[in-house]
Amino acid sequence: MYKLCFYVPKSHLEKTKAAVFSAGAGQIGDYDQCCWQTKGQGQFRPLPGSEPFIGDQGALETVEEYRVEMVCADDRIRAVIAAFRLAHPYEEPAFDCWLLAEF
Repeated sequence: MYKLCFYVPKSHLEKTKAAVFSAGAGQIGDYDQCCWQTKGQGQFRPLPGSEPFIGDQGALETVEEYRVEMVCADDRIRAVIAAFRLAHPYEEPAFDCWLLAEF
């Protein structure tokens, strides 16, 4: 089992969650579409050569984003990350993926 955590702007929150849920993330026992989300503020500065979805090259940008966390079965994680990358609007989306210990 893995835990996936990603950051996404409010404009693409539901679209991105729907994509990863459809690929198999967020299932816990007899429940699906399970996640935790919190609103926060992301910061980045697009460098030369980038094609930012939000902001301009060389300018520091802050944006309202959501941090979304969910679990994912081992056999679905590659498909889930692929679906995440397709649904997310950023050129370089920020995410973490941790292998969880079994107890």
